[in-house]
Amino acid sequence: MKVAGVARAFPEHYYSQAALSEALKKHWAKRHFNLDRLDQLHRNVLVDGRHLALPLEEYELLDSFTAANDAFIRVAVDVGARAIENVLEASGLSREDVRHLVFVSTTGIATPSVDARIMNRIGLPSDVKRTPLFGLGCVAGAVGIVRASDYLRAFPDEAAILLSVELCSLTLQRRDLSIPNIIATGLFGDGAAAVALVGADRETSGPRVVASRSIFYHDTERVMGWDITADGFSVVLSAEIPDLVKCEMRRDVDSFLGSRGLTLGDIEVFVCHPGGPKILEAFQEALGVPEDALALTWDTLKRVGNLSSASVLLVLDDTLKTKSPPPGAYGLLMAMGPGFCSELVLLQW
Repeated sequence: MKVAGVARAFPEHYYSQAALSEALKKHWAKRHFNLDRLDQLHRNVLVDGRHLALPLEEYELLDSFTAANDAFIRVAVDVGARAIENVLEASGLSREDVRHLVFVSTTGIATPSVDARIMNRIGLPSDVKRTPLFGLGCVAGAVGIVRASDYLRAFPDEAAILLSVELCSLTLQRRDLSIPNIIATGLFGDGAAAVALVGADRETSGPRVVASRSIFYHDTERVMGWDITADGFSVVLSAEIPDLVKCEMRRDVDSFLGSRGLTLGDIEVFVCHPGGPKILEAFQEALGVPEDALALTWDTLKRVGNLSSASVLLVLDDTLKTKSPPPGAYGLLMAMGPGFCSELVLLQW
């Protein structure tokens, strides 16, 4: 199972962090919120700007969960279709080559699912197998690579596509003045990413998916996720996450690599989900790697924010475009998400 290509697509609306902060300050000033605190929290996440699903002025019109979710479906189909078309071009695959489509998202719901609507939009073959996955949050990009790879182990002459679409801005809770919600309004952005993978019988220059490991941390349901309310998705974001990373990640990585006869010293490329500055600093401390080992992750966070499950795929895309590891070099792709859980994927060039 090999990565044949990665591509992305964004909504056309991009705003600086300063512009987004000003818009939120105007809204929350009516409720006498400490606006200096909002500025401080938005600066602390180290995000310069983000893509939004809608023009900024249209968010005031989203007066219900129904309205926000309708916007999710409409925009998700558009950017998702573009991401798939882009990855087909990047990988040299045709629509007829695609035998399995894995779709991940955690910022909207749809039945028929978004992947079914994209099938109609871009004309994928009618016998494509589809696997829509919901609720995995930030870890879903890594999990989706693994699920697509698992499929290709059974069908080594086939190709599969993983699509992630996250439109985090449409989950905005305008009446929620909690610190987690304020942080979320400064951290999360919108966009899509797609990965084309092929079985072992097909030729490609991309890295091979060697192995993976899923880790579930028991009794941590309230660390990260959503509370589903009448207003939609209300963020659950615990300050414990960096501590969990520091306590658990090194042991889990060492165990995983050890099972393959490897150590951290054998890893030349790190592809890490950009959860936020404190989480990235915790990764660096736990793994004992310098900041430049995660430079592409930091850069993604700065340019577009945290796109939940799509973010680690953007980092993978940047990695393939900017790094040229020698043949045989190993890479480690990592993400964490609701559960609380983590996913580790070993790559080899």
